[in-house]
Amino acid sequence: MKNKNEYKDMWVYIEHDGKTVQNVSLELCSETRKLCDAAGEKLAAVIVGELPEEELKKVLACGVDKLIHVSGTGYDYLNTDAYSNLFTELCRKYEPSAVMVGGTVFGRDFAPRFACRLETGCTSDATELIYNPESGDIEFVEPAVGGKMMAVITVPVLRPQVGTIRPGTFKYQPSGERECEVIEETVNFPVDKIRTRILDFKADELDESLNIANAEIIVCVGNAVKANTLPKYRQLAQLLGGKLACTRPVFDRGLLPYQLIIGQSGAVVKPKLYISFGVSGAINHVTGITDSDMIVAVNTDPDAAIFNYCNYGIVADMDEVCDMLIAKLSEKKEA
Repeated sequence: MKNKNEYKDMWVYIEHDGKTVQNVSLELCSETRKLCDAAGEKLAAVIVGELPEEELKKVLACGVDKLIHVSGTGYDYLNTDAYSNLFTELCRKYEPSAVMVGGTVFGRDFAPRFACRLETGCTSDATELIYNPESGDIEFVEPAVGGKMMAVITVPVLRPQVGTIRPGTFKYQPSGERECEVIEETVNFPVDKIRTRILDFKADELDESLNIANAEIIVCVGNAVKANTLPKYRQLAQLLGGKLACTRPVFDRGLLPYQLIIGQSGAVVKPKLYISFGVSGAINHVTGITDSDMIVAVNTDPDAAIFNYCNYGIVADMDEVCDMLIAKLSEKKEA
């Protein structure tokens, strides 16, 4: 078995639709740049197909040292067969130390597939990435045991270290373009070997009220919310010019749709103002709000974990506080 220290460079797969790069790919480039700096390795972006110049500049602005540009047959649309084969071949040829893939529907599908072919490990949904200089391993940190503890997962022997990271986990922070080596690769995959076919396509009819990822103000309700009082929290969110969201148990009770969940099993948000009502503060929820500019928590339990993470805490009945805020905001609106 080859020594893990002989594997060099960290890769990020750049997912795109031919027009726009997925935000998660840019977020991963920014974060992996930090890992490369710590490890003394180079950052490589892997792009399959063509990208508009403006989108390519966004990628290069992350401090990319190498650009692996792939052409060939089998990549007309995203499919697990061709892409798994591609990354298996590229990794065997160039032997990167790590490959990061956005935790999109497609990324979650093909990343573990090529990792399995390379007989290495694949970690998913980490909330923090740390380079350990003593071991030379990347530490993938994520909530475990229902959010009661933080697990540190490593791939101590095998390479590359493969990880899929959910959109919104990290920030896109351009560090500036640098001299970049462009590597052209042609890898053909037989089209008749692709086991999936696109028969039809219809874009989602997006309900903007369910799109909380970029909301600047969020009112989040926890499991303490009652079905008959839910409308008032929606009203409060509207008065604030924000959006309503929830914790996983609220969805499990059938009160709000899945798209409104914040946390490990939902969305990662970065609002200017996040107000929670009846949220306990379990780590699997808190991981979704840590980059909020201002966190306000309302809970009757003075020992609730959420108070360890907020800027302002209110120990009071959530419905009463909500009613007071609605009354004040309504008065201001009428004035």
